[in-house]
Amino acid sequence: MRTATCAPALAVLLGSAVAPALAADAGAGRVPADWPHVHEDDQNFGYLLVDRLEYRADDGPDHLLWDAQGWYGGDYRRLWLKTEGESPVSNSHGEAELQALYGRLVAPYWDLQAGLRYDRAYGSGRDRDRAFGVLGVQGLAPYRFDTELALFVSEDGDVSARAQFEHELLLSQRLVLQPRLEINAAAQEVKSWGVGRGIDDVQLGLRLRYELRRQFAPYVGVEWVRTLGDSADFARAKGLETSNFGLVAGLRLWF
Repeated sequence: MRTATCAPALAVLLGSAVAPALAADAGAGRVPADWPHVHEDDQNFGYLLVDRLEYRADDGPDHLLWDAQGWYGGDYRRLWLKTEGESPVSNSHGEAELQALYGRLVAPYWDLQAGLRYDRAYGSGRDRDRAFGVLGVQGLAPYRFDTELALFVSEDGDVSARAQFEHELLLSQRLVLQPRLEINAAAQEVKSWGVGRGIDDVQLGLRLRYELRRQFAPYVGVEWVRTLGDSADFARAKGLETSNFGLVAGLRLWF
């Protein structure tokens, strides 16, 4: 027991003794100049998270929805790709969003991100699309809240913003409860996209997943979406609901 307790301290002492010795040997030419550092921080890695891949039974038409993001890079600089969208099961209409961002670590657990966003609405009529510039931050807030804050400026100069928060509550080693909040807001009215000035919508979700493996977890849950302000008026004019409660079932995956 005592040996196990002393092992970390012994490793630290050996590391503090070996590192200067390696540096001295390198200076004396006894160790190759390109000998790797004790702590490598310039390696590139990749990660893909499908946070939501789900079927949602709404008050109106049922929907299929996806929400995924991934990155490739090192500890300080990364290329981020994000996508989300949804489509009613009963028809071919839908909306999709894709973001390509450059991220740089600016504080522990926080990335500053900048790049482009592309939206496309498709269906039986004429497809519509629009592009944005993006500036945002993403990271882990106190009490382990996964946070994404983003500001968007469209090609027409329209300004909007989005805030997303998620938290994981471990009920057991495999059972995880995940509340989620998303708020969308706009500074200008964009009637063609059903967006009004002010807070556009609020989404509240609660999902309970069972991790068969850490990388593979089916889940069930509930989702409530409320459209507000001018956006709600646009929705009513189209005969759409402004408050929607649904049951969801899906998969969460990461690689």
